[in-house]
Amino acid sequence: MRISIIGLLLGIVLFVLPVPGTFIAGGLVLVAGALARWFGL
Repeated sequence: MRISIIGLLLGIVLFVLPVPGTFIAGGLVLVAGALARWFGL
């Protein structure tokens, strides 16, 4: 799997967890995964 796909999947999982703080962390990981996808990683 590509690094960007792993980042996007991990971001989605963190985003939907009902634990305080994971909402923001999930959003940041999603953005990082999207940037990695944009730059071809």
